[in-house]
Amino acid sequence: MYVIGRLRSAIQTGLVRGKECKKDLGLRWIASNEASCGTSDLKGATKLPFYLRRLAYFSTHSASQHSFRLCSNHSVSPVDIRSLSRSHQSARTRALTTEASQESKQDAISIKVPQMGESIKEGTLISWQKSVGDAVEMDEVIAQIETDKVTVEVRAPESGTIVEELVKAGDNVAVGAEIARLKPGAVSEGGESEPQESETPSSTQQVSSSPVSIKVPEMGESIKEGTLVQWSKSEGDFVDMDEVIAQVETDKVTVEIRAPQMGILQKRKANQGDVVKVGSEIAVLQPSSEPPKKEASKSDVESSVKSEPTSSKVQQPEKQSTPPSSPPKPPQQVVETSKQSFVGSEVGVKRVAMTRMRRRIAERLKEAQNTAAMLTTFNEVDMSALMELRNSYKEAFEKKHGIRLGFMSAFTKAATLALLEQPELNAYIDGSDIVYHDYVDISVAVSAPTGLVVPVIRNCQNLNFAEIEKAIHKLGEQARLGKLTIQDMQGGTFTISNGGVFGSLLSTPILNMPQSAILGMHAIQKRPVVVNDQIVIRPMMYLALSYDHRLVDGREAVTFLRRIKSLVEDPRKMLLDIDI
Repeated sequence: MYVIGRLRSAIQTGLVRGKECKKDLGLRWIASNEASCGTSDLKGATKLPFYLRRLAYFSTHSASQHSFRLCSNHSVSPVDIRSLSRSHQSARTRALTTEASQESKQDAISIKVPQMGESIKEGTLISWQKSVGDAVEMDEVIAQIETDKVTVEVRAPESGTIVEELVKAGDNVAVGAEIARLKPGAVSEGGESEPQESETPSSTQQVSSSPVSIKVPEMGESIKEGTLVQWSKSEGDFVDMDEVIAQVETDKVTVEIRAPQMGILQKRKANQGDVVKVGSEIAVLQPSSEPPKKEASKSDVESSVKSEPTSSKVQQPEKQSTPPSSPPKPPQQVVETSKQSFVGSEVGVKRVAMTRMRRRIAERLKEAQNTAAMLTTFNEVDMSALMELRNSYKEAFEKKHGIRLGFMSAFTKAATLALLEQPELNAYIDGSDIVYHDYVDISVAVSAPTGLVVPVIRNCQNLNFAEIEKAIHKLGEQARLGKLTIQDMQGGTFTISNGGVFGSLLSTPILNMPQSAILGMHAIQKRPVVVNDQIVIRPMMYLALSYDHRLVDGREAVTFLRRIKSLVEDPRKMLLDIDI
Protein backbone atom coordinates (compact mmCIF):
# COMPACT_ATOMS: atom_id res chain seq x y z
CA MET A 1 0.00 0.00 0.00
CA TYR A 2 2.88 2.32 0.74
CA VAL A 3 4.26 2.01 -2.77
CA ILE A 4 0.95 2.29 -4.60
CA GLY A 5 -0.16 5.15 -2.39
CA ARG A 6 3.09 7.00 -3.00
CA LEU A 7 2.83 6.57 -6.75
CA ARG A 8 -0.84 7.61 -6.77
CA SER A 9 -0.13 10.75 -4.78
CA ALA A 10 2.82 11.74 -6.94
CA ILE A 11 0.86 11.19 -10.14
CA GLN A 12 -2.15 13.15 -8.99
CA THR A 13 -0.08 16.02 -7.64
CA GLY A 14 2.42 16.21 -10.45
CA LEU A 15 0.32 15.59 -13.51
CA VAL A 16 -2.61 17.69 -12.36
CA ARG A 17 -1.03 20.62 -10.55
CA GLY A 18 2.62 20.83 -11.54
CA LYS A 19 4.98 20.68 -14.47
CA GLU A 20 8.01 19.10 -12.89
CA CYS A 21 6.50 15.64 -12.49
CA LYS A 22 5.30 15.71 -16.07
CA LYS A 23 8.91 15.05 -17.03
CA ASP A 24 8.90 11.88 -14.93
CA LEU A 25 8.34 9.33 -17.67
CA GLY A 26 7.87 6.52 -15.17
CA LEU A 27 4.89 8.15 -13.51
CA ARG A 28 3.32 9.04 -16.82
CA TRP A 29 3.64 5.48 -18.10
CA ILE A 30 2.13 4.01 -14.92
CA ALA A 31 -0.74 6.48 -15.21
CA SER A 32 -1.53 5.23 -18.70
CA ASN A 33 -1.52 1.57 -17.60
CA GLU A 34 -4.11 1.63 -14.83
CA ALA A 35 -5.36 -1.87 -15.53
CA SER A 36 -2.08 -3.46 -14.55
CA CYS A 37 -0.96 -1.06 -11.89
CA GLY A 38 -4.27 -0.58 -10.14
CA THR A 39 -4.81 -4.15 -9.05
CA SER A 40 -5.43 -5.31 -5.50
CA ASP A 41 -3.43 -8.49 -5.58
CA LEU A 42 0.22 -9.07 -4.91
CA LYS A 43 0.86 -10.22 -8.47
CA GLY A 44 -0.15 -6.85 -9.88
CA ALA A 45 2.10 -4.94 -7.48
CA THR A 46 5.14 -7.09 -8.19
CA LYS A 47 4.69 -6.47 -11.88
CA LEU A 48 5.43 -2.75 -11.40
CA PRO A 49 9.24 -3.12 -11.79
CA PHE A 50 8.69 -5.11 -14.99
CA TYR A 51 6.44 -2.45 -16.39
CA LEU A 52 8.89 0.24 -15.43
CA ARG A 53 11.73 -1.58 -17.17
CA ARG A 54 9.65 -1.64 -20.32
CA LEU A 55 9.30 2.12 -20.06
CA ALA A 56 12.22 2.84 -22.38
CA TYR A 57 10.33 1.26 -25.27
CA PHE A 58 7.30 3.53 -24.99
CA SER A 59 6.92 7.07 -26.25
CA THR A 60 6.04 9.79 -23.80
CA HIS A 61 3.76 11.33 -26.40
CA SER A 62 1.56 8.24 -26.63
CA ALA A 63 1.59 7.79 -22.86
CA SER A 64 0.44 11.34 -22.22
CA GLN A 65 -2.61 10.93 -24.44
CA HIS A 66 -4.21 8.38 -22.13
CA SER A 67 -6.35 9.39 -19.18
CA PHE A 68 -5.05 8.34 -15.81
CA ARG A 69 -6.92 6.88 -12.89
CA LEU A 70 -5.70 4.94 -9.90
CA CYS A 71 -8.21 3.38 -7.57
CA SER A 72 -8.19 5.11 -4.22
CA ASN A 73 -8.67 1.97 -2.16
CA HIS A 74 -6.22 -0.80 -2.85
CA SER A 75 -5.13 -3.27 -0.28
CA VAL A 76 -1.98 -4.82 -1.67
CA SER A 77 0.95 -6.47 -0.08
CA PRO A 78 4.02 -4.24 0.15
CA VAL A 79 6.85 -4.77 -2.34
CA ASP A 80 10.52 -4.10 -1.93
CA ILE A 81 10.76 -0.35 -2.42
CA ARG A 82 14.48 -0.55 -3.14
CA SER A 83 13.88 -2.91 -6.08
CA LEU A 84 11.15 -0.64 -7.36
CA SER A 85 13.36 2.40 -7.03
CA ARG A 86 16.26 0.80 -8.91
CA SER A 87 13.99 -0.37 -11.70
CA HIS A 88 12.32 3.01 -11.88
CA GLN A 89 15.64 4.83 -12.09
CA SER A 90 17.05 2.45 -14.70
CA ALA A 91 14.01 2.69 -16.91
CA ARG A 92 13.76 6.45 -16.49
CA THR A 93 17.40 7.00 -17.44
CA ARG A 94 17.07 4.85 -20.52
CA ALA A 95 13.85 6.59 -21.50
CA LEU A 96 15.33 10.05 -21.02
CA THR A 97 18.31 9.21 -23.20
CA THR A 98 16.19 7.66 -25.92
CA GLU A 99 13.58 10.39 -25.89
CA ALA A 100 16.19 13.15 -25.79
CA SER A 101 17.85 11.74 -28.87
CA GLN A 102 14.56 11.17 -30.69
CA GLU A 103 13.01 14.52 -29.82
CA SER A 104 16.24 16.39 -30.66
CA LYS A 105 16.33 14.91 -34.16
CA GLN A 106 12.57 15.12 -34.70
CA ASP A 107 11.70 17.88 -37.16
CA ALA A 108 15.42 18.65 -37.63
CA ILE A 109 16.40 20.31 -40.90
CA SER A 110 19.41 19.46 -43.03
CA ILE A 111 22.42 21.74 -43.43
CA LYS A 112 24.10 21.09 -46.75
CA VAL A 113 27.24 22.19 -48.56
CA PRO A 114 26.32 25.29 -50.60
CA GLN A 115 27.19 26.00 -54.21
CA MET A 116 30.74 27.37 -54.42
CA GLY A 117 31.19 28.07 -58.12
CA GLU A 118 30.58 26.49 -61.51
CA SER A 119 33.78 24.42 -61.58
CA ILE A 120 33.88 23.53 -57.86
CA LYS A 121 32.36 20.17 -57.02
CA GLU A 122 33.79 19.50 -53.57
CA GLY A 123 35.86 20.95 -50.75
CA THR A 124 37.45 20.13 -47.42
CA LEU A 125 35.65 20.90 -44.16
CA ILE A 126 38.51 22.56 -42.30
CA SER A 127 36.76 23.56 -39.07
CA TRP A 128 33.52 23.37 -37.11
CA GLN A 129 32.60 26.68 -35.49
CA LYS A 130 29.78 25.07 -33.51
CA SER A 131 29.42 21.77 -31.67
CA VAL A 132 26.49 19.42 -31.12
CA GLY A 133 24.13 21.01 -28.60
CA ASP A 134 25.19 24.58 -29.38
CA ALA A 135 22.47 27.14 -30.09
CA VAL A 136 22.92 29.19 -33.25
CA GLU A 137 21.26 32.26 -34.66
CA MET A 138 20.00 32.45 -38.21
CA ASP A 139 22.84 33.10 -40.71
CA GLU A 140 25.49 32.37 -38.05
CA VAL A 141 28.63 30.61 -39.29
CA ILE A 142 28.75 26.97 -38.18
CA ALA A 143 31.54 25.57 -40.38
CA GLN A 144 34.17 26.48 -42.96
CA ILE A 145 34.85 24.61 -46.20
CA GLU A 146 38.03 25.25 -48.17
CA THR A 147 38.46 24.61 -51.87
CA ASP A 148 41.42 25.20 -54.17
CA LYS A 149 40.00 28.61 -55.02
CA VAL A 150 38.01 29.96 -52.10
CA THR A 151 37.05 29.38 -48.46
CA VAL A 152 33.28 29.18 -47.96
CA GLU A 153 31.41 29.75 -44.73
CA VAL A 154 28.46 27.42 -44.06
CA ARG A 155 25.74 29.32 -42.22
CA ALA A 156 22.68 28.25 -40.25
CA PRO A 157 19.51 28.51 -42.38
CA GLU A 158 17.53 29.51 -39.28
CA SER A 159 17.82 29.77 -35.51
CA GLY A 160 17.96 26.57 -33.50
CA THR A 161 20.24 23.94 -32.00
CA ILE A 162 22.82 21.72 -33.68
CA VAL A 163 21.68 18.15 -32.98
CA GLU A 164 24.06 16.18 -35.20
CA GLU A 165 27.32 16.65 -37.11
CA LEU A 166 27.60 14.14 -39.96
CA VAL A 167 31.21 14.81 -41.03
CA LYS A 168 34.45 15.54 -39.25
CA ALA A 169 36.96 18.34 -39.69
CA GLY A 170 39.32 17.38 -42.50
CA ASP A 171 36.76 15.33 -44.46
CA ASN A 172 36.10 16.04 -48.14
CA VAL A 173 32.49 17.01 -48.80
CA ALA A 174 30.67 17.30 -52.11
CA VAL A 175 28.45 20.23 -53.06
CA GLY A 176 24.92 19.52 -51.83
CA ALA A 177 26.00 16.88 -49.30
CA GLU A 178 24.40 16.96 -45.86
CA ILE A 179 26.93 17.82 -43.15
CA ALA A 180 24.75 18.59 -40.11
CA ARG A 181 21.22 18.67 -38.74
CA LEU A 182 19.60 21.60 -37.00
CA LYS A 183 16.56 21.59 -34.72
CA PRO A 184 14.70 24.87 -35.34
CA GLY A 185 13.70 26.97 -32.37
CA ALA A 186 14.00 30.46 -30.94
CA VAL A 187 17.28 31.19 -29.18
CA SER A 188 16.99 32.64 -25.71
CA GLU A 189 19.22 35.37 -24.28
CA GLY A 190 21.36 32.77 -22.58
CA GLY A 191 22.31 31.40 -25.97
CA GLU A 192 20.21 28.21 -25.77
CA SER A 193 17.31 27.22 -27.96
CA GLU A 194 13.97 27.42 -26.15
CA PRO A 195 12.46 24.00 -27.07
CA GLN A 196 15.08 22.01 -25.18
CA GLU A 197 13.02 20.35 -22.44
CA SER A 198 14.00 16.83 -23.52
CA GLU A 199 17.70 17.64 -23.92
CA THR A 200 19.98 15.69 -21.63
CA PRO A 201 22.18 18.17 -19.75
CA SER A 202 24.92 15.65 -19.09
CA SER A 203 25.42 14.87 -22.78
CA THR A 204 25.59 18.56 -23.65
CA GLN A 205 28.18 19.22 -21.02
CA GLN A 206 30.24 16.29 -22.24
CA VAL A 207 30.33 17.62 -25.77
CA SER A 208 31.23 21.16 -24.78
CA SER A 209 33.91 20.11 -22.30
CA SER A 210 35.73 17.55 -24.46
CA PRO A 211 39.18 18.71 -25.65
CA VAL A 212 39.40 20.07 -29.19
CA SER A 213 42.31 19.23 -31.47
CA ILE A 214 43.95 22.15 -33.31
CA LYS A 215 45.51 21.08 -36.60
CA VAL A 216 47.54 22.69 -39.37
CA PRO A 217 44.99 23.88 -41.98
CA GLU A 218 45.15 23.45 -45.73
CA MET A 219 47.46 26.09 -47.22
CA GLY A 220 47.21 25.39 -50.94
CA GLU A 221 47.30 22.53 -53.40
CA SER A 222 51.09 22.30 -53.66
CA ILE A 223 51.87 23.00 -49.99
CA LYS A 224 52.23 19.95 -47.79
CA GLU A 225 54.17 21.33 -44.82
CA GLY A 226 55.46 24.48 -43.17
CA THR A 227 57.59 25.76 -40.32
CA LEU A 228 55.97 26.79 -37.05
CA VAL A 229 57.68 30.16 -36.65
CA GLN A 230 55.84 31.54 -33.64
CA TRP A 231 53.51 30.63 -30.80
CA SER A 232 51.24 33.56 -29.94
CA LYS A 233 49.78 31.78 -26.90
CA SER A 234 51.29 29.69 -24.12
CA GLU A 235 49.93 26.63 -22.37
CA GLY A 236 47.23 27.64 -19.91
CA ASP A 237 46.36 30.86 -21.76
CA PHE A 238 42.71 31.68 -22.39
CA VAL A 239 41.86 32.30 -26.07
CA ASP A 240 38.79 33.68 -27.74
CA MET A 241 37.22 32.09 -30.77
CA ASP A 242 39.17 32.89 -33.99
CA GLU A 243 42.09 34.33 -32.01
CA VAL A 244 45.56 33.70 -33.48
CA ILE A 245 47.50 31.11 -31.47
CA ALA A 246 50.38 30.31 -33.85
CA GLN A 247 51.93 31.14 -37.22
CA VAL A 248 53.14 28.63 -39.80
CA GLU A 249 55.44 29.83 -42.57
CA THR A 250 55.70 28.19 -45.97
CA ASP A 251 57.77 29.05 -49.02
CA LYS A 252 54.85 31.08 -50.38
CA VAL A 253 52.81 32.47 -47.52
CA THR A 254 52.61 32.78 -43.75
CA VAL A 255 49.42 31.22 -42.35
CA GLU A 256 47.81 32.15 -39.05
CA ILE A 257 46.36 29.27 -37.03
CA ARG A 258 43.32 30.40 -35.09
CA ALA A 259 41.37 28.94 -32.19
CA PRO A 260 38.26 27.08 -33.45
CA GLN A 261 36.36 28.11 -30.32
CA MET A 262 36.72 29.79 -26.96
CA GLY A 263 38.76 27.93 -24.37
CA ILE A 264 42.10 27.31 -22.68
CA LEU A 265 45.20 26.19 -24.57
CA GLN A 266 45.76 22.94 -22.74
CA LYS A 267 48.85 21.58 -24.52
CA ARG A 268 51.21 22.53 -27.33
CA LYS A 269 52.39 19.51 -29.32
CA ALA A 270 54.94 21.26 -31.54
CA ASN A 271 57.84 23.54 -30.75
CA GLN A 272 58.77 26.78 -32.42
CA GLY A 273 60.92 26.00 -35.45
CA ASP A 274 59.47 22.53 -36.02
CA VAL A 275 58.36 21.48 -39.48
CA VAL A 276 54.65 20.59 -39.32
CA LYS A 277 52.59 18.85 -41.98
CA VAL A 278 49.14 19.88 -43.19
CA GLY A 279 46.53 18.20 -41.02
CA SER A 280 48.91 17.36 -38.16
CA GLU A 281 47.87 18.19 -34.61
CA ILE A 282 49.87 20.99 -33.01
CA ALA A 283 47.80 21.82 -29.92
CA VAL A 284 44.88 20.79 -27.75
CA LEU A 285 42.22 23.27 -26.66
CA GLN A 286 40.00 22.78 -23.63
CA PRO A 287 36.68 24.54 -24.36
CA SER A 288 35.72 27.07 -21.70
CA SER A 289 33.43 30.07 -21.56
CA GLU A 290 35.54 32.06 -19.13
CA PRO A 291 39.24 32.43 -18.26
CA PRO A 292 40.58 30.26 -15.44
CA LYS A 293 40.82 31.87 -12.04
CA LYS A 294 44.41 32.71 -11.34
CA GLU A 295 45.86 31.39 -8.12
CA ALA A 296 47.56 33.77 -5.78
CA SER A 297 51.14 34.28 -6.86
CA LYS A 298 54.06 33.63 -4.58
CA SER A 299 54.76 37.33 -4.22
CA ASP A 300 51.14 37.99 -3.24
CA VAL A 301 51.29 35.27 -0.61
CA GLU A 302 54.55 36.59 0.78
CA SER A 303 53.23 40.14 0.91
CA SER A 304 50.07 39.02 2.68
CA VAL A 305 52.11 37.06 5.18
CA LYS A 306 54.34 40.05 5.85
CA SER A 307 51.36 42.31 6.31
CA GLU A 308 49.94 40.10 9.07
CA PRO A 309 51.30 40.62 12.59
CA THR A 310 53.54 37.70 13.55
CA SER A 311 55.17 36.85 16.82
CA SER A 312 58.87 36.49 17.37
CA LYS A 313 58.39 32.74 17.72
CA VAL A 314 57.10 32.51 14.18
CA GLN A 315 59.82 34.74 12.78
CA GLN A 316 62.62 32.80 14.45
CA PRO A 317 62.37 29.68 12.23
CA GLU A 318 62.52 31.92 9.14
CA LYS A 319 65.87 33.28 10.29
CA GLN A 320 67.13 29.80 10.98
CA SER A 321 65.99 28.53 7.57
CA THR A 322 68.00 31.23 5.80
CA PRO A 323 71.18 29.64 4.37
CA PRO A 324 74.59 31.09 5.25
CA SER A 325 75.51 34.13 3.25
CA SER A 326 77.56 33.24 0.19
CA PRO A 327 78.01 34.82 -3.24
CA PRO A 328 75.15 33.72 -5.54
CA LYS A 329 76.12 31.35 -8.32
CA PRO A 330 75.16 32.33 -11.85
CA PRO A 331 72.52 30.12 -13.49
CA GLN A 332 74.06 27.15 -15.26
CA GLN A 333 71.85 27.66 -18.31
CA VAL A 334 73.25 31.12 -18.94
CA VAL A 335 76.81 29.85 -18.79
CA GLU A 336 76.05 27.06 -21.24
CA THR A 337 74.36 29.43 -23.63
CA SER A 338 77.29 31.81 -23.57
CA LYS A 339 79.69 28.92 -24.19
CA GLN A 340 77.64 27.79 -27.17
CA SER A 341 77.66 31.25 -28.67
CA PHE A 342 81.45 31.37 -28.61
CA VAL A 343 81.85 27.84 -29.92
CA GLY A 344 79.29 28.15 -32.73
CA SER A 345 80.33 31.53 -34.11
CA GLU A 346 83.13 34.02 -34.24
CA VAL A 347 83.13 37.38 -32.55
CA GLY A 348 80.97 39.86 -34.50
CA VAL A 349 79.41 37.15 -36.68
CA LYS A 350 75.87 35.88 -36.32
CA ARG A 351 74.49 32.88 -38.17
CA VAL A 352 70.72 32.83 -38.69
CA ALA A 353 68.75 30.13 -40.48
CA MET A 354 66.91 31.24 -43.61
CA THR A 355 63.15 31.28 -43.40
CA ARG A 356 61.20 29.04 -45.71
CA MET A 357 59.93 32.05 -47.64
CA ARG A 358 63.42 33.46 -48.11
CA ARG A 359 64.67 30.05 -49.29
CA ARG A 360 61.81 29.85 -51.77
CA ILE A 361 62.50 33.36 -53.07
CA ALA A 362 66.16 32.44 -53.56
CA GLU A 363 65.21 29.25 -55.42
CA ARG A 364 62.81 31.04 -57.76
CA LEU A 365 65.22 33.86 -58.55
CA LYS A 366 67.97 31.39 -59.34
CA GLU A 367 65.56 29.30 -61.37
CA ALA A 368 64.75 32.37 -63.48
CA GLN A 369 68.43 32.98 -64.16
CA ASN A 370 69.09 29.34 -65.02
CA THR A 371 65.99 28.84 -67.19
CA ALA A 372 65.22 32.06 -69.08
CA ALA A 373 67.41 33.87 -71.57
CA MET A 374 66.98 37.19 -69.76
CA LEU A 375 67.73 40.48 -71.41
CA THR A 376 66.96 44.02 -70.20
CA THR A 377 66.14 47.09 -72.25
CA PHE A 378 65.95 50.64 -70.83
CA ASN A 379 64.20 53.89 -71.53
CA GLU A 380 63.33 57.05 -69.62
CA VAL A 381 60.02 58.78 -69.19
CA ASP A 382 59.16 62.41 -68.54
CA MET A 383 56.77 62.46 -65.57
CA SER A 384 55.71 66.12 -65.98
CA ALA A 385 52.27 65.53 -67.50
CA LEU A 386 51.34 62.71 -65.11
CA MET A 387 52.49 64.71 -62.07
CA GLU A 388 50.52 67.74 -63.25
CA LEU A 389 47.41 65.59 -63.72
CA ARG A 390 47.85 64.12 -60.26
CA ASN A 391 48.38 67.48 -58.56
CA SER A 392 45.34 68.97 -60.28
CA TYR A 393 42.84 66.25 -59.42
CA LYS A 394 44.21 64.35 -56.45
CA GLU A 395 41.85 66.01 -53.93
CA ALA A 396 38.75 65.52 -56.08
CA PHE A 397 39.84 61.95 -56.85
CA GLU A 398 40.27 61.09 -53.17
CA LYS A 399 36.99 62.76 -52.22
CA LYS A 400 35.00 60.73 -54.74
CA HIS A 401 36.77 57.37 -54.60
CA GLY A 402 38.11 57.36 -51.02
CA ILE A 403 41.64 56.49 -52.17
CA ARG A 404 44.66 58.58 -53.09
CA LEU A 405 45.77 58.87 -56.69
CA GLY A 406 49.28 57.49 -57.15
CA PHE A 407 51.58 56.69 -60.05
CA MET A 408 51.12 52.90 -59.91
CA SER A 409 47.62 53.04 -61.39
CA ALA A 410 48.89 54.94 -64.43
CA PHE A 411 51.79 52.53 -65.05
CA THR A 412 49.49 49.53 -64.50
CA LYS A 413 46.97 50.87 -67.01
CA ALA A 414 49.69 51.74 -69.49
CA ALA A 415 51.24 48.27 -69.17
CA THR A 416 47.81 46.67 -69.65
CA LEU A 417 47.18 48.50 -72.93
CA ALA A 418 50.69 47.71 -74.14
CA LEU A 419 50.33 44.03 -73.25
CA LEU A 420 47.12 43.76 -75.27
CA GLU A 421 49.03 45.18 -78.24
CA GLN A 422 52.10 42.95 -77.69
CA PRO A 423 50.67 39.53 -76.64
CA GLU A 424 54.10 37.83 -76.57
CA LEU A 425 54.97 39.71 -73.38
CA ASN A 426 51.70 38.48 -71.85
CA ALA A 427 52.47 34.82 -72.64
CA TYR A 428 54.79 32.14 -71.26
CA ILE A 429 56.59 29.01 -72.42
CA ASP A 430 55.24 25.64 -71.28
CA GLY A 431 57.53 22.89 -72.50
CA SER A 432 57.44 23.16 -76.28
CA ASP A 433 54.26 25.27 -76.31
CA ILE A 434 53.54 28.97 -75.95
CA VAL A 435 50.53 29.84 -73.78
CA TYR A 436 48.82 33.14 -74.63
CA HIS A 437 46.28 35.02 -72.49
CA ASP A 438 43.38 37.17 -73.65
CA TYR A 439 43.27 38.85 -70.25
CA VAL A 440 45.83 40.76 -68.17
CA ASP A 441 46.56 39.81 -64.56
CA ILE A 442 49.38 42.00 -63.29
CA SER A 443 51.51 40.95 -60.33
CA VAL A 444 52.66 43.85 -58.17
CA ALA A 445 55.85 43.30 -56.18
CA VAL A 446 55.29 44.26 -52.53
CA SER A 447 57.84 44.22 -49.74
CA ALA A 448 56.30 42.41 -46.76
CA PRO A 449 57.88 41.88 -43.31
CA THR A 450 58.61 38.25 -44.23
CA GLY A 451 60.02 38.99 -47.69
CA LEU A 452 59.07 39.98 -51.22
CA VAL A 453 55.59 38.90 -52.32
CA VAL A 454 53.78 39.46 -55.61
CA PRO A 455 49.97 39.57 -55.21
CA VAL A 456 47.95 39.73 -58.40
CA ILE A 457 45.51 42.38 -59.66
CA ARG A 458 42.95 40.45 -61.70
CA ASN A 459 41.50 41.51 -65.08
CA CYS A 460 43.27 44.83 -65.30
CA GLN A 461 41.85 45.34 -68.81
CA ASN A 462 38.45 45.98 -67.16
CA LEU A 463 39.63 48.30 -64.36
CA ASN A 464 39.86 52.08 -64.25
CA PHE A 465 42.37 54.17 -62.29
CA ALA A 466 40.31 54.18 -59.07
CA GLU A 467 39.71 50.42 -59.10
CA ILE A 468 43.40 49.75 -59.69
CA GLU A 469 44.42 52.04 -56.82
CA LYS A 470 41.95 50.32 -54.47
CA ALA A 471 43.20 46.87 -55.46
CA ILE A 472 46.84 47.87 -54.92
CA HIS A 473 46.06 49.41 -51.53
CA LYS A 474 44.11 46.35 -50.38
CA LEU A 475 46.81 43.89 -51.45
CA GLY A 476 49.52 46.03 -49.87
CA GLU A 477 47.69 46.09 -46.52
CA GLN A 478 47.15 42.34 -46.59
CA ALA A 479 50.83 41.80 -47.37
CA ARG A 480 51.96 43.96 -44.46
CA LEU A 481 49.58 42.15 -42.11
CA GLY A 482 50.59 38.73 -43.41
CA LYS A 483 47.04 37.91 -44.56
CA LEU A 484 47.71 37.15 -48.22
CA THR A 485 46.46 33.77 -49.39
CA ILE A 486 47.89 31.45 -52.02
CA GLN A 487 45.14 32.47 -54.42
CA ASP A 488 46.15 36.13 -54.09
CA MET A 489 49.59 35.34 -55.53
CA GLN A 490 48.79 32.82 -58.25
CA GLY A 491 48.11 33.33 -61.93
CA GLY A 492 49.85 36.61 -62.82
CA THR A 493 50.75 37.17 -66.48
CA PHE A 494 53.07 40.20 -66.05
CA THR A 495 54.88 41.87 -63.14
CA ILE A 496 55.59 45.47 -62.16
CA SER A 497 58.27 46.22 -59.56
CA ASN A 498 58.70 49.74 -58.18
CA GLY A 499 62.15 50.06 -56.69
CA GLY A 500 61.78 53.81 -56.79
CA VAL A 501 59.95 53.81 -53.43
CA PHE A 502 63.30 52.83 -51.88
CA GLY A 503 65.28 55.35 -53.92
CA SER A 504 66.60 53.01 -56.62
CA LEU A 505 67.76 54.97 -59.66
CA LEU A 506 68.38 52.06 -62.03
CA SER A 507 68.22 48.25 -61.87
CA THR A 508 67.71 45.12 -63.94
CA PRO A 509 64.70 43.24 -62.50
CA ILE A 510 64.64 39.43 -62.57
CA LEU A 511 61.74 37.58 -64.18
CA ASN A 512 58.92 36.19 -62.07
CA MET A 513 58.77 32.72 -63.66
CA PRO A 514 57.02 31.46 -65.69
CA GLN A 515 56.16 34.99 -66.88
CA SER A 516 58.06 36.36 -69.85
CA ALA A 517 58.54 39.99 -68.83
CA ILE A 518 58.78 42.35 -65.87
CA LEU A 519 58.73 46.17 -65.76
CA GLY A 520 60.99 47.99 -63.32
CA MET A 521 60.07 51.49 -62.14
CA HIS A 522 62.61 53.71 -60.43
CA ALA A 523 63.00 56.96 -58.52
CA ILE A 524 61.86 60.25 -60.04
CA GLN A 525 64.76 62.64 -60.34
CA LYS A 526 64.97 66.09 -61.82
CA ARG A 527 67.48 66.14 -64.68
CA PRO A 528 68.34 68.46 -67.55
CA VAL A 529 66.84 67.22 -70.81
CA VAL A 530 66.51 68.64 -74.30
CA VAL A 531 62.94 69.58 -75.31
CA ASN A 532 62.39 71.39 -78.61
CA ASP A 533 66.12 72.14 -78.81
CA GLN A 534 65.95 73.72 -75.36
CA ILE A 535 67.64 72.44 -72.20
CA VAL A 536 64.98 72.23 -69.50
CA ILE A 537 64.68 70.64 -66.06
CA ARG A 538 62.16 67.81 -66.00
CA PRO A 539 61.21 65.08 -63.49
CA MET A 540 62.55 61.94 -65.14
CA MET A 541 62.28 58.22 -64.35
CA TYR A 542 64.29 55.36 -65.79
CA LEU A 543 62.26 52.35 -66.91
CA ALA A 544 63.72 48.86 -67.26
CA LEU A 545 62.07 45.95 -69.04
CA SER A 546 63.54 42.49 -68.48
CA TYR A 547 62.18 39.82 -70.82
CA ASP A 548 62.71 36.21 -71.84
CA HIS A 549 64.55 36.31 -75.15
CA ARG A 550 63.42 32.76 -75.93
CA LEU A 551 59.92 34.10 -76.53
CA VAL A 552 60.20 37.87 -76.92
CA ASP A 553 62.35 39.45 -79.61
CA GLY A 554 64.12 42.76 -79.11
CA ARG A 555 61.74 44.56 -81.46
CA GLU A 556 58.65 43.61 -79.45
CA ALA A 557 60.36 44.46 -76.16
CA VAL A 558 61.50 47.90 -77.28
CA THR A 559 58.14 48.65 -78.90
CA PHE A 560 56.38 47.64 -75.68
CA LEU A 561 58.54 49.90 -73.50
CA ARG A 562 58.19 52.85 -75.88
CA ARG A 563 54.41 52.40 -75.80
CA ILE A 564 54.42 52.67 -72.00
CA LYS A 565 56.62 55.77 -72.23
CA SER A 566 54.19 57.36 -74.71
CA LEU A 567 51.12 56.65 -72.57
CA VAL A 568 52.67 57.92 -69.31
CA GLU A 569 54.01 61.09 -70.89
CA ASP A 570 50.51 61.88 -72.23
CA PRO A 571 47.90 60.28 -69.90
CA ARG A 572 45.07 61.52 -72.14
CA LYS A 573 45.85 58.67 -74.52
CA MET A 574 45.03 56.13 -71.80
CA LEU A 575 41.76 57.82 -70.96
CA LEU A 576 40.72 58.03 -74.61
CA ASP A 577 42.36 54.71 -75.62
CA ILE A 578 44.03 56.23 -78.67
CA ASP A 579 47.55 56.36 -80.11
CA ILE A 580 48.50 59.75 -81.46
